[in-house]
Amino acid sequence: MNIWADYHTHTRYSHGSGSIEQNVKSAIKKGLSTIGISEHGPANIGIGPKLGDFYKMRKEIEKLKNIYTNIDILLGCEANIVSLDGKLDIPDEILANLDYIMVGLHPMVWAQSLGDGFHLFVENTLAKMFRNATLKERVMKQNTNALVRAIKSKNIKIITHPGLHLPIDTEQLAIIAAKNETALEINAGHGYMTEEYVRIAHANGARFAIGSDAHHPKDVGRFDKAVDIARKAGLTAEDIINASTVKETVLL
Repeated sequence: MNIWADYHTHTRYSHGSGSIEQNVKSAIKKGLSTIGISEHGPANIGIGPKLGDFYKMRKEIEKLKNIYTNIDILLGCEANIVSLDGKLDIPDEILANLDYIMVGLHPMVWAQSLGDGFHLFVENTLAKMFRNATLKERVMKQNTNALVRAIKSKNIKIITHPGLHLPIDTEQLAIIAAKNETALEINAGHGYMTEEYVRIAHANGARFAIGSDAHHPKDVGRFDKAVDIARKAGLTAEDIINASTVKETVLL
């Protein structure tokens, strides 16, 4: 199984430690044919970039395309869910300027309102701390519904590390993701989704993306943990949007 693209990489524009160009060079060295720069949205507390940075990244990437012509360099994002109705922290006019959209549920995020913050993040924290079954069931439903609403309202390519930070209903998410051609990420940086989650999602028609979640250029294209999970769960290259059986260049 050959993974030819890494859609999930970070740079100094958010909480990575390298530049876009360094990520590109690392991707070329690893033999990738596509590299995506996917910073968080601005709602991430302490690490989110400014909205204007997405225009700066686009300008920088366009220049790099003229230098590194042997690789596709794409601008994406890892937007945050900031409300129960699935609103993202990146406005439509900026999303339209991107090559693809990824979305993740993260706990340290400024919510759209106090109510959304309480339901999405305070209740999740309480459910985790006190292991209350009723509360856990409620927040799982809330989390899943928020992702489902985001998928239905936006053209989302990938849901990043589903279930890692906040619990979700894998079966329900997989069904909606499959209908909307949204892939679920198997994240190499965190070693997540779990094998069990992958099997459930696969059984319900979902496809997957392998992502490094690189925060340093050296980790771009480092997929070992994710590929191991995929293989143990019985996936083939056909189940993974950025995999093939042979090396090839595939445009997004």
